[in-house]
Amino acid sequence: MSAGNTQAFGAVIEVVQTYFDGLHHSDTRRLRRVFHPMAQYVCVTDGSLLHRDMETYFDVVDHRPSPASRGEARRDEIVSIEFAGPVTARVNLRCSIGSRDFIDFLTLIFIDDRWQVISKVFHYTETEA
Repeated sequence: MSAGNTQAFGAVIEVVQTYFDGLHHSDTRRLRRVFHPMAQYVCVTDGSLLHRDMETYFDVVDHRPSPASRGEARRDEIVSIEFAGPVTARVNLRCSIGSRDFIDFLTLIFIDDRWQVISKVFHYTETEA
């Protein structure tokens, strides 16, 4: 892995760690740092299309109790990171919030001198309590 690739890999990991922190603390200030303003939020787990723009998504996060405030243990991990080129990456990750286990595909682009999530497509399953 070249120095540039190593640097990009580390930068993408930092973005994902900030994303995990933002989710765990329901902190949209952190999430705004990782999502591009025009990012897409998409899910079809229940068979219908759920599509949100970032402002709608951030409003949902702002109005829910954080997993941290409920004393939930953090359960998040990066499964894989792939680069399509020097300015495009995809991250496959897992995390849990409440009774849901999520598999997220985050697509990131390098724009404005930083890596940003441009799309979040995910699936979730309900866990047994």
